[in-house]
Amino acid sequence: MDRNPSPPLPSRDDEEEEEGAGGDCIGNTVYSKHWLFGVLSGLIQIVTPENTKSSSEEEEQQMELDEEMENEICRVWDMSMDEDVALFLQEFNAPDIFMGVLAKSRCPRLREICVGILGNMACFQEICVSISSDKNLGQVLLHCLYDSDPPTLLETSRLLLTCLSQTEVASVWVERIREYPAIYDSICFIMSSSTNVDLLVKIGEVVDKLFDLDEKLMLEWVRNGAVQPLDQPQEDSEEQPVVRIVPCVLEAAKQVRSENPEGLDVYMHILQLLTTVDDGIQAIVQCPDTGKDTWNLLFDLVCHEFCQSDDPPIILQEQKTVLASVYSVLSAIFASQAEQEYLKIEGKHHLPLIDSLIRVLQNMEHCQKKPENSVDLNTEETKKSDLTQDDFHLKILKDISCEFLSNIFQVLTKETVAQGVKEGQLNKQKCSCAFQNLLPFYSPVIEDFLKILHEVDKTLADDLEETFPSLKVQT
Repeated sequence: MDRNPSPPLPSRDDEEEEEGAGGDCIGNTVYSKHWLFGVLSGLIQIVTPENTKSSSEEEEQQMELDEEMENEICRVWDMSMDEDVALFLQEFNAPDIFMGVLAKSRCPRLREICVGILGNMACFQEICVSISSDKNLGQVLLHCLYDSDPPTLLETSRLLLTCLSQTEVASVWVERIREYPAIYDSICFIMSSSTNVDLLVKIGEVVDKLFDLDEKLMLEWVRNGAVQPLDQPQEDSEEQPVVRIVPCVLEAAKQVRSENPEGLDVYMHILQLLTTVDDGIQAIVQCPDTGKDTWNLLFDLVCHEFCQSDDPPIILQEQKTVLASVYSVLSAIFASQAEQEYLKIEGKHHLPLIDSLIRVLQNMEHCQKKPENSVDLNTEETKKSDLTQDDFHLKILKDISCEFLSNIFQVLTKETVAQGVKEGQLNKQKCSCAFQNLLPFYSPVIEDFLKILHEVDKTLADDLEETFPSLKVQT
């Protein structure tokens, strides 16, 4: 967001006044305390207007913000990124003033700015703890999630994410959110209906953080849309349909897909977190429409968008986390076929998935190769530092990919293998890559696959056995 004017630098007259006043600067900044007092006092007057105006005039005034006041409060918004200013605002009880504005004002722009300032202030731990410990302020901020103004929702989501990321106060916010079931409906509504990509990404990050922090809350939200309450009359159920979390996540993912890769990564991780509990998997696969929609979206991503044959191998470094999430969810759906009649994954899907998984494993080998001119110091310290965050994520992706690939290999029919050999998805190079990564942990799977391959293409099967002697002994 690049719309806020820069903070005011003092004029020469201001500097002389400050010197005469014995120092008017906030901390080590050049910002004026008196100027800031004036802006905050103006805010107080906005939400406590004189009673001389009619109710209609007052309502109209509350919906609009004077241009001069907007410029000044925007400067405070910019200034609040400075820790000295943020601490000064805290000492001046500015959060209470902002709480009053949020509780009383119906001006969207003013509400957005006030939440934005609090969001900046919350970036500093001491202030974050103070804001989080104020129960009344917490309630007012959570009520901002019911707002209809996208910029206000964006700033509220940013503030919540900041607080949820602070270990000391995260649990406070999780419990508060649990106390307000309507927040679930509001967040689902945003994910399913908003076209504001920035808002969708930020609200997705909030949901992702909540699910990561508290499995119990995740289960509650999953179960919110699982069944219609038994005591609810039928006519009411038509007027108030059950809101399910998974379709809302899918809708948001489709919306951010082309415009924000990081946002897509967030929503894929939400789906992955859901698959870590049985109720979450059921929320994806139990409803035929939801199960099919999830499979089709993720299948399309891995087969037509991520890590394609004409992409450089290094693209895997950018896509490793989202691929791990997508493969993990696809694998969970694939494993649920036996329980869900509608979800029989057709053979035509097996070969494109095998092609995608093997390409990822091939690219992984390229990414993990050390440059030829690199010096191997081989010390204990360098060995530890070699396992970077990138290596860690690549290892996770490899483990997920291998498990999924082995599951697909187990259900391959003779007809599908013959088609794969004919079309090149199961040529010697690709089979060798698969074997190299799947052995020795998935030896029984490879042995069964080789038996089918012997019937389809004996020469290829013999060549692979020569390359992997341990398999020749077994067959």
